[in-house]
Amino acid sequence: MPDDSAKPPHAEHRFATRMSHAGRAGTRVHGFVNPPVHRGSTVLHPDCESRRTFSKDRFNRVMTYGTQGGPTQYALEDVICEIEGGTRCTLVGTGLAAVTVPLMAYLKAGDHCLMPDSVYGPARNIANGLLANYGIETTFYDPAIDEAGIAALMKPNTKVLYTESPGSHTFELQDIPALARAAHVRGAKVLMDNTWGIHHFQPFKHGVDVSIQALTKYVGGHSDVLLGSITVASEEDHLIVRGAASQMGHFAAPDDCWLALRGARTMPVRLRQQEESGLAVARWFEGRPEVQRVLHPALPSHPQHALFKRDFTGGCSLFGVVFQPRYAEADIFRFIDSLALFGIGASWGGYESLALPTTGFITRTATSADLGGYTVRIHIGLEDVADLIADLECGLATLPT
Repeated sequence: MPDDSAKPPHAEHRFATRMSHAGRAGTRVHGFVNPPVHRGSTVLHPDCESRRTFSKDRFNRVMTYGTQGGPTQYALEDVICEIEGGTRCTLVGTGLAAVTVPLMAYLKAGDHCLMPDSVYGPARNIANGLLANYGIETTFYDPAIDEAGIAALMKPNTKVLYTESPGSHTFELQDIPALARAAHVRGAKVLMDNTWGIHHFQPFKHGVDVSIQALTKYVGGHSDVLLGSITVASEEDHLIVRGAASQMGHFAAPDDCWLALRGARTMPVRLRQQEESGLAVARWFEGRPEVQRVLHPALPSHPQHALFKRDFTGGCSLFGVVFQPRYAEADIFRFIDSLALFGIGASWGGYESLALPTTGFITRTATSADLGGYTVRIHIGLEDVADLIADLECGLATLPT
């Protein structure tokens, strides 16, 4: 039999095929289908000279100590590169760590960072807390800004343009290629939280230098693992990011990486089903008289739908619902509390549906946080759509007429 142990999935293979085969030993290798979990702290070397040689190359998959990773982490890194379209990946323990590491890698005291006003709340906290304490200035900008607008905000010391498209609460899209052009002309790196657009948005084809993923979401897929990834397309960026993660002691546990590898095998199926179900529920909400508008980039009603059609191949199962302004906070809380199939939780991307009030929990400083009515963020899981809609109908019935 031919030995295919070293053959990765072919680039021309479709996404589901690549997710089934990436990071595995091969289909003609005797043994279990899934790679084993490699746990360890101490790495032994055959002699002192080899240890010295390995230590000089510790960021290129030469095992020197457990925190530098091993076969389990390497397999997941390969899978994430397949998803993101990058060449090198650094794994960290949480999605928030995946935000923090590249910010700290590319910024130093006296530098300036640009961050969208719609950014993930904990990323805003990093900018206003950790970065500010280190003497790094952050300017929050309108996420719908154009190329000329972002160029006008850039300073001689602007080193990072941070992006998140769409924002995970208000779902504005950003013109990433245009913003990246403006940043690169002025020598800034473009960082992007691509968690919502996983697989459907290829960051490096649109000018992004560093792509951030909360693997907790769709890669894990079962709400039982915390992980983050930082993917790049150049060796230079890899050494910067990997070096910063190593210096700060970031590490992704092999057991968590193994769970993420398992999740990645079924992610194409889950993404496809959850996208379809999410759109069905979003369209249903659009037809309800209680709803003012639905915040989902894949809907033609979204003000930036043209950008979505240009840059994305699909969408995910997370969107917002803005209720009519006649409803009070207590009405919206009662609606959410009455739901039987929707949990009240801050994460998303798992198999379970969630509903979370967002009005009053969103901070905006460059633009208005007023969406015209109380807003609920909806995540659609793998339940039957008919059951979810029936549950939502019962919830809406609790609202005053």
